[in-house]
Amino acid sequence: MSRFVEVLEEERKKNLLGVDIKKLLLKVRKKLNSISSYAKFDFKYFIEKNAPVSGLKSLMCYDAYFEGVLSEEDYKFYLGVKVPVTTLCPCSKEISKYGAHNQRALVKVKISYSEENHIWLEDLIQWIEQSASSELYSLLKREDEKFVTEKAYENPRFVEDLLRDIVLKLQNNEIINEFEVEIEALESIHNHNAWAYQKFSR
Repeated sequence: MSRFVEVLEEERKKNLLGVDIKKLLLKVRKKLNSISSYAKFDFKYFIEKNAPVSGLKSLMCYDAYFEGVLSEEDYKFYLGVKVPVTTLCPCSKEISKYGAHNQRALVKVKISYSEENHIWLEDLIQWIEQSASSELYSLLKREDEKFVTEKAYENPRFVEDLLRDIVLKLQNNEIINEFEVEIEALESIHNHNAWAYQKFSR
């Protein structure tokens, strides 16, 4: 096990802006005389967001990761993120005289693309949030709450709708070679959650 730590320490001391995962995996494979190697780096990623009306700034935290798989034949890099969003039920809105139930949905997206290309984590998060009934914020004043509530009401989404919109965005991006999307909507009026999943590879 010490050999893994040795490689990590060597890379850490280089004070890199990012981790060259492929280079790290090549070192691990050589050091252990193995035919394949794997590494995953989980981290918290913070983005400064402005509240939609008041404009107040706050940091929004997302769970993200870099993942690398190196075999004899090829190398694959994966970028992953979990994004919380709001979904409002279209059926509830249609059958109710007023109001509609909504819930927080957790969207997990994992994408892969070639070494020659790059996708920013901020862009991936934005694609996900734009597909929801509303995005979430860390700080909202009353005028912001009104905006977010009304935006969600005017933009109802089943979990399947949210999945479809995200899948289409990713499929239409030619840089992305493969992806997985998993969504769990934490239902607010049922004793169960709604779930949807899609996997794609070119």
